Amino acid sequence: MKTSQKFTAELIGTFVLVLGGCGTAVFAGGSVGFLGVALAFGLTVVAMAYGIGNVSGAHLNPAVSVGVFCAGRMSAKDLGVYIAAQVIGGILAAALIAFIVAQFGGERGTLAANGYGAEFYQGAAGYVNLSACGAFVAELVLTFVFLIVILGVTDPRSTKGFAGLAIGLTLTLIHLISIPLTNTSVNPARSIAPALFSENPLALPQLWLFIVAPIVGAALAAYVYNFVAGKGK
Repeated sequence: MKTSQKFTAELIGTFVLVLGGCGTAVFAGGSVGFLGVALAFGLTVVAMAYGIGNVSGAHLNPAVSVGVFCAGRMSAKDLGVYIAAQVIGGILAAALIAFIVAQFGGERGTLAANGYGAEFYQGAAGYVNLSACGAFVAELVLTFVFLIVILGVTDPRSTKGFAGLAIGLTLTLIHLISIPLTNTSVNPARSIAPALFSENPLALPQLWLFIVAPIVGAALAAYVYNFVAGKGK
C-alpha cells in the first residue's frame, strides 16, 4: 500500500476509535457505565480491524506502532507516518466531541481524558485514588499485555481471520480493569486528544504518563514476544 493510503487509514481508524470510545464515555457514560464504555472501545477496534486492517493493519495507537516497529515488523518511516496520522485522527475526533457538547449547552468537563488520583476525579463515582506510580505501572503492564496479544495473533503462524476479534476483546478486558484507575489509556493518541479539550486542570500536566508508560510497555512486549516466539534466532 502507498504511504498516503496507510496515513489516511490510520487517521480514519483512530478518529473512529476516539469518537466511539470517548464519545460513548462523554455522551452515554452515565447510562451505560464502565462496562458500556469498555465495550465501545473494544467494538471500535473490532470494526476498524476488519474495515481498514487490510490497508494499514489498523494500529490506531502509537504504542501499537512502536511495539510493531520494535518487533521488526515495520520501518522507521512508516512508524512516523502512523503516529502522525493517529494523533491527528484522535484530535479531530476529540474536537468533534467538544463541538457536539457545545451544541447542546453542555460542559466539556474532563471529556474522557486520562488521569489519576483523587484531585483528578474529584470524587466521581467508581474511581479509586491511585498514585502516579500505580498509574504508571498499570498502564505499562496493561499495554504490555495488549501488545503481546497483538503480536501473537498477527504472527504469520497464527490462525487467520480472528485477530480483530481477539484484539478488540482484549482491549475491552483492559478497560474493565483500568477505567476505575486511569480512565484507561494504553494509547497515547487516545490520551492526547481529549486532554487538549478537557476542562480538567490536571489533564495536560498528567498527560506525560499516558504517553511514556504505554510506549515503554509496548517496546518491552515486542522484545519479550520475539524472545518467547523465537523471532530473535
